[in-house]
Amino acid sequence: MQIDGLEIAANAFTAGAIFLAGRNSVHTWWTGIIGCSLFALLFYQAALFADVVLQVFFVFTSVYGWWKWLRGAGGQALPVTRMRAAGLLWMVPAGLLATAAYGTLLYLYTKAFAPFFDSAVLVFSVIAQFLMMQRRIESWGFWLLVNTIAVPLYFSRGLTMTAVLYAFLWINAIASWLWWKKLAAQEAASATQPLRALGPVA
Repeated sequence: MQIDGLEIAANAFTAGAIFLAGRNSVHTWWTGIIGCSLFALLFYQAALFADVVLQVFFVFTSVYGWWKWLRGAGGQALPVTRMRAAGLLWMVPAGLLATAAYGTLLYLYTKAFAPFFDSAVLVFSVIAQFLMMQRRIESWGFWLLVNTIAVPLYFSRGLTMTAVLYAFLWINAIASWLWWKKLAAQEAASATQPLRALGPVA
């Protein structure tokens, strides 16, 4: 099956952005902006309209996420942290309701392919993106869910390279989840050390 240049470029930039996100690098944001812009064009051609909306959302939130990571903690870089359990308890049912509602709209008013699966990718990616912007460890759990749905969806539309990319992202999400947990533990330990243990103050 032929793979065009647009799909190659979109996958290359997005793969780089996700790898950088997993390594907690701020450069994830500008590479992601380019990748999402290219994917918006690609998904429009494939009639995956919810995914087009999602990529536009990613472009705008990536600008804010870029600033948030650099200056979001009182002018300092934002640390990696965990969410409270109460916050997670409402996110999953809210996500399922939003998926059903948006999927119904796509089913009734567009010619979208697999509208409910397409909608699920959109809704839970939005949740994952907001958590990522806050540098929350739990964002990677939602990315795992998104990737699980996206791989067969994109493969069914002939977007073979994109499906392979999302399979790679599934593995990367697990590795990134473990890496961010380690970073959060290190930052928490550093924050509780006595000042004298941090060396002389200039």
